[in-house]
Amino acid sequence: MSGREVFCQPRRVRRGAALTLVFAGLLVTGAATGAFPDPGQSDRKTPTGAARPATGHEDVARAAAEAMADGKSPVEAAERAVSRSGDRWAAVYSEGEYQEFEEALDGQYTGVGLWARRAADGRIDVTKVQAGSPAAAAGIRKGDRLRSIDGEDVDGRPVTDVVSLLRGDATDARAGTTVTLGLERGTRAWRETLRRALLSTDSVTVRKLAAGITVIRISAFTRGSGELVRAAVRQAPADGGIVLDLRGNSGGLVSEAVTAASAFLDGGLVATYDVDGVERSLHAEPGGDIARPLVALVDGGTMSAAEMLTGALQDRGRAVVLGSRTFGKGSIQMPTRLPDGSVAELTVGHYRTPSGHAVDGRGITPDLEVSSGTLERAETVLSGLGDPS
Repeated sequence: MSGREVFCQPRRVRRGAALTLVFAGLLVTGAATGAFPDPGQSDRKTPTGAARPATGHEDVARAAAEAMADGKSPVEAAERAVSRSGDRWAAVYSEGEYQEFEEALDGQYTGVGLWARRAADGRIDVTKVQAGSPAAAAGIRKGDRLRSIDGEDVDGRPVTDVVSLLRGDATDARAGTTVTLGLERGTRAWRETLRRALLSTDSVTVRKLAAGITVIRISAFTRGSGELVRAAVRQAPADGGIVLDLRGNSGGLVSEAVTAASAFLDGGLVATYDVDGVERSLHAEPGGDIARPLVALVDGGTMSAAEMLTGALQDRGRAVVLGSRTFGKGSIQMPTRLPDGSVAELTVGHYRTPSGHAVDGRGITPDLEVSSGTLERAETVLSGLGDPS
C-alpha cells in the first residue's frame, strides 16, 4: 500500500463518513444548476422548484448551536447528531479540514511533497519526492527510510496514518507549520525539520505506449482536469487507441467529469441525479472524439464522479471497461455551515448512469474483470477493437 499527502482522507473522514473530494463533486454541479445552495451560503433560500433541504440539516445545526451556547464542542454535538441520522455518508468537518477540500479541488494540498509506502516488513519507504517541494529542497530521496514524524515511530503503521502525520491533520496544520522527520539512508540516520507548503498536484498525466496508444490517467477531478483530458485526446495519435485510467480516482468535481466525458462523446446524457426528489440531468458537449478505440480502467478505488464517467462511457457503448468492481459511491451530499465555522453534510440524493443504473452501494461491474496485468490486457483489447463510430 502506498500514499501521498494530498489524497489521504482527513481523520474524521477515515472514521467512516465520506471520502476526500467526493462530497464536493455533485455539490458544485448542484450549486451551478441552481439545484441547491452552495457551501458558503447554506442559509440562502432554496431556489424555486427545488425541495427544501432535509430536516436532518436543521437538526445538526441546532445541536451544534445549542452546544456552543452551553460552552461545549459544537463539532462533537454535530457528530452525535449525524451519527443518529443513520446516513452512512454523513460527516462533520472542522473549518481547517473543509479548507483542505477546497484546496484539493483547486489541485493543491498542504504537505512536504513525499510519497510513501509500507514494505512487507513494516518499514516506511519514500517512493517519490515532488520536485520543488520542501522534501526535495532538504535533499530527501526516493528509497530513503522514514523512521519517525515529530518523534512518533512510524514503522508498521498504515500509510494513511503516516500521511496524516505528514500533513498535520490532527492539528489542522497549514502551510508554514513545521514537521520533523527521522530519516535513514544506508548507515546514515538523521533528522530533518521541514516547513509544510501549499503544493500543486498533477491530477491528469499522459504517457505513450507502443503502437500509438495513449494512456490518460486521472487521479481526481480537480478544477481544470476536464480540459486537460480534452487536450490530451486532441494530441493523441489519430490512428492509436486510448486507455483512460481511473483506478484509484477518488472523485471530485462533477462538472470536470462531465467535461472529460465530452472528450469522448458527441453530446448526449452523462447521468441523471436527484436532489430532495427533484430530478436533473447532466449532458456532454457535442464534438467529442468517437473514433478512437477506448478502454477505461477501474478498480475498488474508483469512486463518485469517476464512477459517473465510467457509467456514461459504458452505457453509451463508448468504452470497454476493464478491472474490478468500482467502489459504489453514488450519493449527493449538501453541506451546512455550523456556528463555529465547521461544516456538516448529509445525503440529499443519488445519481444514476444513462441506463438508469444506481451506483450507490453497488458500484459498476467492468465488462472484463481483470485482477492483474490490467494495462497489458487493455493493450490487447485495443488491438482488437475496430472503429466504434
